[in-house]
Amino acid sequence: MKSKMKKEFLNFEGGLFSEVEKADVGDSYTKMAEAGVALMGWADPFMPDFSIPSHIMDKTIEAIKSPISSHYTAPTGNMELREVICSRFLEKYGVEIIPERNVIITPGSDSALFFAMFPFLQKDDEVIIPCPSYPNNMQNIKMMQATPVVYKLESNNDYQIEMESLEALVTDKTKMIVLTHPNNPTTTVYSKESLEAIRTIVLKYNLVLVCDQAFDDFTFENEYIAPMSLPDMFEHTITVCSISKGMGLSGYRVGYIIASDKIMDVMYGCAVSVVGATNTVSQIAAVEAFKHPEFMELFEKSYDYRRHQAYKILNNIPGVKLKLPESGFLAWVDVSELGDSSTICKRIVDEAKVAVNDGVNYGPGGEGHIRIVLGVYRDNEVVVEALEGMAQVLNKIALEKGIK
Repeated sequence: MKSKMKKEFLNFEGGLFSEVEKADVGDSYTKMAEAGVALMGWADPFMPDFSIPSHIMDKTIEAIKSPISSHYTAPTGNMELREVICSRFLEKYGVEIIPERNVIITPGSDSALFFAMFPFLQKDDEVIIPCPSYPNNMQNIKMMQATPVVYKLESNNDYQIEMESLEALVTDKTKMIVLTHPNNPTTTVYSKESLEAIRTIVLKYNLVLVCDQAFDDFTFENEYIAPMSLPDMFEHTITVCSISKGMGLSGYRVGYIIASDKIMDVMYGCAVSVVGATNTVSQIAAVEAFKHPEFMELFEKSYDYRRHQAYKILNNIPGVKLKLPESGFLAWVDVSELGDSSTICKRIVDEAKVAVNDGVNYGPGGEGHIRIVLGVYRDNEVVVEALEGMAQVLNKIALEKGIK
């Protein structure tokens, strides 16, 4: 029966018949946890420790005990939640959006990302995707029978985008650009110049921009600019957001899409078929999180500490390079001088009992790198201890290769 599937699906593997390295596929990560491996490859804040702020927990329990908890919310989402999201975007980005016309709530940002692309892409459409990039971007494009066109981001250019190089990829088949901003895995916060380059190309060729802002809550040295806020870009931009990363509420499964009403009217019309209705209780709890976000300040302080610790520990290893992470709670580490990143990841698991992500999963430009999730575990020192364990293995590999 598998032979009757679309050819675009035939290369996907869920770990039932082969080993799958990705943290979010199959149950290999669960098995690693059972074996005592520290999981630093799953972008789930403070996993596996308890981290729900008390006021959100109280609101969750209150909602569960109410009659509404066992019933659907409209597929477009809880209206109060849509209102507080609009308030946030006005305050943070200066963009005025209408809750009844420009927002839809989804069960997490992964489904939102799929929904953002799905109405537009069809066979033979081309989609420009800056890489390294979040793997689902590439996967979604292929599932929709469109063709990904890679814009290879360069470390020596700080993973920024240049207009001439971007425009060189545009053809008469180009329909969309998919941007993860801040970038996952590189943590890059795209500069005003990079975003102006994208804006110029989008407007010149009448393209769609899908912008995944899942990590937009915590950016450090560099200013964050939302592409939708740039002149004339709101009508061309579909913005995907999440409460999983910045608010640390991954298990609540709440994401959302912001777009113009002409796009949103179509999404409202088919939402029940594509994403269904997001969990009723989770949406009520999310309202509380948006109304009282002060708890996020402690998260930001923790992530800031961890990125500096990672920078200090890993850059002391011969043959290893790490730019100071610019956003969120990831670290993108260049281990190319030490050898094949897949082999290195396996050694880190076997010898340090720490699981990280192989850079090859993030597309062209990811080879020779590893992604480390610094946001796991509530105790900062547990993360530091894991980093030091990784450093021992990497130092050993450097010694074996005679790198000083």
